[in-house]
Amino acid sequence: MFDEIQGLPAHPLLVHAAVVFVPLLVLLAVAYAVVPRWRPKVGWAVAVLAVATPVATWFAKESGEALEEAFRAKGYPPDILAQIEEHAEYADVLFLVTLALAVVAGLLLFVTSGRPRVAGLPSWSGWALSGLVVVLAVVAAVYVFLTGDSGAQAVWQGVV
Repeated sequence: MFDEIQGLPAHPLLVHAAVVFVPLLVLLAVAYAVVPRWRPKVGWAVAVLAVATPVATWFAKESGEALEEAFRAKGYPPDILAQIEEHAEYADVLFLVTLALAVVAGLLLFVTSGRPRVAGLPSWSGWALSGLVVVLAVVAAVYVFLTGDSGAQAVWQGVV
C-alpha cells in the first residue's frame, strides 16, 4: 500500500508533508501556548495541524518502512542498511512525539476554549499544558531535524 505512487517510490513523495507539517505544528502550537492574544487567530490552524501532522508523519513512516523492505529485498550492503535503520529509528520517535504534541495541543485548545465544562478544571491546567506543549515542540523540532538530516545524509552519500 505504501510502496509506490504512480510508479515512483512513495516515501520521497509523502515525506514532504511531514517535513512541512511538523515544523508548522511546532511553531503554531508554541505561539498558541505562550502568546494568549494570538489564540483566536491561530487556534483553528493548531486544530487542523493537530490532526494532519500525526497522519502525515505516520504515512511518511510507513512508506519509509516499505522502502526499507525493498532495499533489504534488493540485497543492499549492511552499512547502507545501518544508515537506513538509524533514519527509521529517528522516524519512530518523531511519530510518537508528534502524536503526543498533537494530543497535548488539542487538550490545550479545549482547556482554553472557555466552554462551561472547562470552568471546573484547576486554573493551573492551562499553564501546565502550555509548558508541556513547549517541551514537546522542542523535542519534535529536534527529531524532525535528526530524521530529515539522517535521511538526507543517506541519499546524498549515495545510499539510494
